[in-house]
Amino acid sequence: QMQLVEFGGGLVQAGGSLRLSCVASGRTFGMYVIGWFRQVPGKEREFVAAISRNSYIEDYADSVKGRVTVSRDNAKNTAYLQMNSLKPEDAAIYYCAADRNIKIQRTEKDYDYWGQGTQVTVSS
Repeated sequence: QMQLVEFGGGLVQAGGSLRLSCVASGRTFGMYVIGWFRQVPGKEREFVAAISRNSYIEDYADSVKGRVTVSRDNAKNTAYLQMNSLKPEDAAIYYCAADRNIKIQRTEKDYDYWGQGTQVTVSS
């Protein structure tokens, strides 16, 4: 089992920034692709970004490309999601997830472990 815990959510004004952290324990963090997803009430969870095991490959949803950067520090068992120029439509619960496969995936069913989520609220 792997446990994932997200930190860093909160209330920010439109145009502001937040950095989310995802801290892992229980498994070899560096052996997993890490993905970030978000969900608003009444909607399906959607892919935001993902990073490969060795940080060589990053993938972003079109809705956040250019405003969001995903990164990881395998020595610290931690992944990050730096979000800039936040918009009200970015408000959601943000989840990190771990996938034991090598290839980055965008669908939630491909991920094996999930955190409990952290709320991001963006005021206009």
